[in-house]
Amino acid sequence: MKIRVILAEDQSLVLGALAALLGLENDIEVVATAADGASALRLVAEHTPDVLVTDIEMPVMTGIELAAAVRRDYPKTRVAIVTTFARPGYLRRALDAGVTGYLLKDAPASELAEAIRRVNMGLRVIEPTLAVDAWTERDPLSDRERAVLKLAGDGSSSHEIANKLGLTDGTVRNYLSEAIGKLGAANRVDAARIARERGWL
Repeated sequence: MKIRVILAEDQSLVLGALAALLGLENDIEVVATAADGASALRLVAEHTPDVLVTDIEMPVMTGIELAAAVRRDYPKTRVAIVTTFARPGYLRRALDAGVTGYLLKDAPASELAEAIRRVNMGLRVIEPTLAVDAWTERDPLSDRERAVLKLAGDGSSSHEIANKLGLTDGTVRNYLSEAIGKLGAANRVDAARIARERGWL
């Protein structure tokens, strides 16, 4: 019986390459592909695949948000992330979201197929160098600080952030001040940059 896989990747060339490579495996079948996280979630509902392989940075819904939704609503589908982002912070957040596979895109194709097999069996497959770093570099941000900082990094003003998150302007400023202090940043833009580089946003 073949392992049924859905691929989620917003770069069409990469998506096509992954689908073609996995199509060469006798025991793996790509049942659907998606270019964004929300579409991928709908396809998981439709096909109930064994494994969802997703990127992290995607439109509408990130791979980490997608993984959390799949774990909550479709727990029989296991999730593996394949990404260019070798950032320990991303790995920590992915594991917290229920991801059991985390590979980098420059890994050999044979490793991806083998990782899918292992993830399908309920095993965890993590890029070894990232695994070490993920447990030594802690994410200092709270969920609220992260949400506020992400919007600030996208260019929203304190007032706009307050409206979007249902907070007061003063509370937003407090969260930003805390995040800037924790990251040793010069300002909100610098703090967002640091957090993104470390995979905390």
